[in-house]
Amino acid sequence: MRQVRAIRYRDIAADLRTRVEVGEFTAGRLLPSESALSATYSASRVTIRKALEFLRNEGLVDSRQGFGWFVAGRTVRQPLAHLATIEAQLEAEGRASQRQILDFAFVRPPARVRSVLGVDKALRVKRINLADGEPFARVTVWCPEELGADLSRAQVQERSFYELLPVDFGGATQTIGADAAGAEDAELLQVPVGSPVLVCERVTADAAGTPVLIGEYVFPAHRTEFTVDLAHPEASIGPSGLRLVE
Repeated sequence: MRQVRAIRYRDIAADLRTRVEVGEFTAGRLLPSESALSATYSASRVTIRKALEFLRNEGLVDSRQGFGWFVAGRTVRQPLAHLATIEAQLEAEGRASQRQILDFAFVRPPARVRSVLGVDKALRVKRINLADGEPFARVTVWCPEELGADLSRAQVQERSFYELLPVDFGGATQTIGADAAGAEDAELLQVPVGSPVLVCERVTADAAGTPVLIGEYVFPAHRTEFTVDLAHPEASIGPSGLRLVE
């Protein structure tokens, strides 16, 4: 009986390996839940987990609390030392980048955006960024109406605001925190509701220091990490820029 069970989990592992190799499940892609795999292979949860752990020992799959199992792959490392687009960062990692526009509208923005940009009407562009064909980030960008008035949906589909706006850009302030995926983001990013996400707000200013863009970026936590080079050691070993969230 023990020998049959050992062969069974290896058979399941072999089939899952083949499904990954033929591209049914790509790097970063969530696998079906253990219960769904149990039904697919008519096997117990114990056997399914043993097959998955066997593949994890090979480095083919991995798991995270709140996500379940997914195809292992390099996380995208996003340096914070300079201003760059998601597309440029993905291409630097050797990933195929694509964007899909979900919403393009001139609207009255929420209070936070009105306060920072100092406008009552703004262009809102909501999109999904894909990395190697898989959802990598949900992005919402706000731009003052006067700056975005001549832009089209087709233009923001193909190019970034940094390329399109007639602005001499200065720098940006970027704030990163952790959150749990709500229903809408979970569906867009193809992750479970409540799973960990990294939320980044970037406020970009022109050369005079006036804010001209606000972007909100939501990343599945298992697919990206942010890095910063610290040139000079300080007395504290805590991460730079750390502040307590009220």
